[in-house]
Amino acid sequence: MLILYAFLSALIVSLISLIGVFTLSIKKEALNKIVHVLVAFAVGGLFGDAIIHLIPEAFKTNPNSLSVSLLILLGIFIFFGMEKILRWRHCHESDCPEHHHLATMNLVGDAVHNFIDGLIIGVSFMVSLPLGLATTVAVVLHEIPQEVADFGVLIYAGVPVKKALGYNFLSALLAVLGVAMAALVGKYVTNFSDLLIPITAGGFIYIAGSDLIPELHHQTQISHFLKQLIFILLGLGIMVLLLFLG
Repeated sequence: MLILYAFLSALIVSLISLIGVFTLSIKKEALNKIVHVLVAFAVGGLFGDAIIHLIPEAFKTNPNSLSVSLLILLGIFIFFGMEKILRWRHCHESDCPEHHHLATMNLVGDAVHNFIDGLIIGVSFMVSLPLGLATTVAVVLHEIPQEVADFGVLIYAGVPVKKALGYNFLSALLAVLGVAMAALVGKYVTNFSDLLIPITAGGFIYIAGSDLIPELHHQTQISHFLKQLIFILLGLGIMVLLLFLG
């Protein structure tokens, strides 16, 4: 039953790829404000899921604290390495100039990213419903600004709107494949979730700290700082509320 929830969650995450079309009628200045608020929300969600849900779950299922800590660090370095290899740049502006000539690379990187998201969602639901829901929410919060950016990259690279939406959606559907892979591997690999949960926590910490927080530093006014802080706390608050599902 839980794996069905995982597939449904992955499908919802995939549908977020269509959000880009709603940004076409929004002026650049307004869009940038919206995106930066979403980025702050995602920071709170990712940190919250990693620290409030994933890491405690990892220590609960594995009494060896050293191995869990090393797996968290491994997750950080894995995501760092993937970002280097795929030349990912989590630019959350709709017209990030260094992406104009990288439509193909952007799609490849996003496809791998979505597959890993699906894998993470699948494994989380294999552990428990609350952990699966918390991880899905964290992924969704990160995916919204990411998909806006990806759609912007394709449009500015000259890809027609309909094709850009189609390519983005097909890339996003790899999250469903990731869930299927998690279910398949989980049947044959003992303690698969025990390995992937702390690695996921490290990955979320890396994304929030290395990719998202630097984007928030582009706005230096005190009013923007307070707004960012409020939405980071809101993201964390959602993760705290999800604890009561358990």
